[in-house]
Amino acid sequence: MNEQSGSMDEIKQKEYRDYIDDITPTHKLWKQMLHAFIVGGIICTIGQGIINLGTSMGMEQQDASSWCSLMLILISVILTGFGLYTKISKWGGAGALVPITGFANSVVSPAIEYKKEGQVFGIGSRIFTIAGPVILYGIFASWLLGLVYWIMMLFGWR
Repeated sequence: MNEQSGSMDEIKQKEYRDYIDDITPTHKLWKQMLHAFIVGGIICTIGQGIINLGTSMGMEQQDASSWCSLMLILISVILTGFGLYTKISKWGGAGALVPITGFANSVVSPAIEYKKEGQVFGIGSRIFTIAGPVILYGIFASWLLGLVYWIMMLFGWR
């Protein structure tokens, strides 16, 4: 009986390991990097096209760059609203999530998801669910780097 219960435990452990292997996602790093490169490259190409269009219409470089940011955010919000940006980011990974378009998507997605809970308790309280930590740590990192720079300037280090 003791040997049989030992073999049963081994069978259960093997079944468990097989189950874990089945549900654990496999990552093909080079394929994911290629997808991220393609999507990020397309986003950057669109952005450069917007800048080139703006400068060809007589805008200053800085104004054209500002319009580029606004247009990329608008495109991201529209694609998020239609449910397309999620599909793009699943395929493109970091290539879609890292640029400004990914940040816009992270703000709009919770707003759409929690819209049914109302303006205040839905959208108002949940809109920065995903983007909040990015804003927080971005501000903190800027403050910390500013402090380091200030200290370096006090000691004459440049």
